[in-house]
Amino acid sequence: MDSTDRLEKLRRSIDSVYHGRAETVELCMTALLARGHLLLEDVPGVGKTTLASVLARSINCLFRRIQFTSDLLPSDILGVTIFNRDKNAFEFKEGPLFANVVLADEINRTTPKTQSALLEAMSTAIVSMDGKSWPLPIPFIVLASQNPLVFVGSCPLPKSQMDRFILRMHLGYPDAGDEIRVLKEQGLGLAEARVEPVLTADHVVALQEAVVAVKIEESLLDYIVRIGRASRDSPRFELGASTRGLLALRRCAQATAYLAGREYVVPDDIQKVAVPVLAHRVQVARTFERTGLVHHEDEDAVRELIDSVDVPL
Repeated sequence: MDSTDRLEKLRRSIDSVYHGRAETVELCMTALLARGHLLLEDVPGVGKTTLASVLARSINCLFRRIQFTSDLLPSDILGVTIFNRDKNAFEFKEGPLFANVVLADEINRTTPKTQSALLEAMSTAIVSMDGKSWPLPIPFIVLASQNPLVFVGSCPLPKSQMDRFILRMHLGYPDAGDEIRVLKEQGLGLAEARVEPVLTADHVVALQEAVVAVKIEESLLDYIVRIGRASRDSPRFELGASTRGLLALRRCAQATAYLAGREYVVPDDIQKVAVPVLAHRVQVARTFERTGLVHHEDEDAVRELIDSVDVPL
């Protein structure tokens, strides 16, 4: 079975349970192939848990859900060292972060200390404690959810920490037809429990390595840099895209090209993922803010920015 068939099987497997926009599934697969983590910013009850669970089942990997609360400690997610009387030695007990697919639910409801512990492990794929290090499973992807509406007691992620997520997206409400399907399947039991694996962890790692090999012309690298510099020079933004953001844009463009069945990147691949990659990393200047939710402001600003940068021929 070639990579195209494997990717198509993965799409169909996710679509069989998650009834939402096709763009959502594509971006989820893009994050997975680009070896990045995904920030889901949306209201509760729109399918975040379902999406993460069916992804894990489809690739035959371990899935864990962590409910973030105000009293959650770093050791509650990373693990803890305890003394084993039988062995007369200290042993490390792995926390729930030791899984292939982790849903960090309502990450903005926990303290900055616990948020930082999670994001550090996400960046390095290693958990460090008591002078020792333990590698996290491979593949490893975190799907973190954050309610876009700020409530009392919540701690929204600062831009410096949101920069650790390769993509941010909004699931949105399903259309009427999809909601009817959800209501029908709910009476038949958990649909995701009936999902059969279509890939393995080794398949996913091989696909990730193939994405790294996707060719990108120097003119397109220059295009990505010009987009980043335009965001820093524009009075529309108080904070422009970081170098990490430009690296993320390159990796996601390569993954997008690979999902399209190509071994090379075209400008459309960059433009297609520019908003979900860059919007959560920039800060719109207050003088340019309009009414509405903040994430609409930054997304509109990035779209206008992309339109203003010359596309290489």
